[in-house]
Amino acid sequence: MLYEYDALSSRRVPDAVVFPETTAEVSAIVKLAASAGLPVIARGAGTGLSGGAVVIEGGLVVSLARMKKILEIDIENERARVQPGVVNYDVSLAVADFGYCYVPDPSSQKACTIGGNVAENSGGPHTLCAGVTTNHVLGLEVVLPDGSVIHTGASHWDRPGYDLTGLMVGSEGTLGIVTEITVRLTRLPEAVKTLLAVYDRVSDATATVAAVTARGITPAALEMMDGFMLRAIEAATHAGYPLDAAAVLLLEIEGLKEEVEETSFELEAVATENHARSVRTARSAEERDLLWRGRKNAFGAIGRLAPNYYVQDGVIPRTRLVQMLDYIGEVEQRFGLHIGNIFHAGDGNLHPLILFDGRDPEQRKRVVQAAEAIMTRCVELGGSITGEHGVGIEKNELMPLIFSEDDLEMMRRIKSVFNPQALLNPGKVMPSGKVCGELRIQVN
Repeated sequence: MLYEYDALSSRRVPDAVVFPETTAEVSAIVKLAASAGLPVIARGAGTGLSGGAVVIEGGLVVSLARMKKILEIDIENERARVQPGVVNYDVSLAVADFGYCYVPDPSSQKACTIGGNVAENSGGPHTLCAGVTTNHVLGLEVVLPDGSVIHTGASHWDRPGYDLTGLMVGSEGTLGIVTEITVRLTRLPEAVKTLLAVYDRVSDATATVAAVTARGITPAALEMMDGFMLRAIEAATHAGYPLDAAAVLLLEIEGLKEEVEETSFELEAVATENHARSVRTARSAEERDLLWRGRKNAFGAIGRLAPNYYVQDGVIPRTRLVQMLDYIGEVEQRFGLHIGNIFHAGDGNLHPLILFDGRDPEQRKRVVQAAEAIMTRCVELGGSITGEHGVGIEKNELMPLIFSEDDLEMMRRIKSVFNPQALLNPGKVMPSGKVCGELRIQVN
């Protein structure tokens, strides 16, 4: 029963769950399942937010939780080889003494696994200037649906041939099961500064985001939280956020000491010019960690306010933030729901959290309608339906909003090359033609 749901959705209990420890065991399991025509669903830590690891119509869950070895650390070549069950944060811990880290940092980085990050092409606050998972994966070992094993990429950049690594990253377990990942390691910066800019108006915070970009500044992270979220977070984590603010921006810059000092002054000036009430710089590593602890524990903090919440993952151009937040406010009023906003403002990746009581069927219906309205508006403003959580079963019926039928047909053809019997993670990513609400939401 523990394997019938992920962080978004529940479906049904799998027919069986297996726990391989090697690539050979995964291959043998997949061959056996293929001979029986049994669907196979690869699973990491179950922290996914799009229903990507849930069972829809029965099948075999292949839990990769026991494949958790860091196989090699090669500091000289700035890379590491890991199994898919390695927790994201553990990679950075393993290389910290060498002065390195693994950059992609989802808010769930202390629980989510590298294999799941590869499947969903996960991001995080600190990928604003360095990119998402695909920018930090050099090569993969993959078990295909017939049990054969392929190796993509290499330990260096620009291997000749087709970019199968790029194709696999973000494919959500529909093309193969990743059993080994070669990741890129990044040197830790010489200096880091974290700033908290406080605003009495949300529009001033969003104007600051646009102004930062216009100045040609690319922070390591640029996060935004509205007043509703601030009060929820502060009650749960005591991070030192102001309770009376309409919004805050959490900005981080890193690099050479002199560069960081200069940029921090410039960011403070930009925030002040855009009517920030105050700009506070973390004075110690402990204070910086506390500010980030509040941000990364935000979703958990909301759990104190309602039995359930549904987090969105839309993307819009930074210049449309004011319009989008105004629209979310309209949706909140229209459907009679509370919505808190917390998001990666620097790259326009929104995470509205819709609060509700899952025991009330009417509320559940309104939550689905509100979510679809928000996603549709993101697309209308020139954005996308997902920035880092993936498509899964949550948004597969929304794919036609951003792709033409020719686009989708090409994706189906690619999928059929790798997964001709559709036994790997069936029902995910590609639209089925059913009404969105029929399939998507059995929200936790």
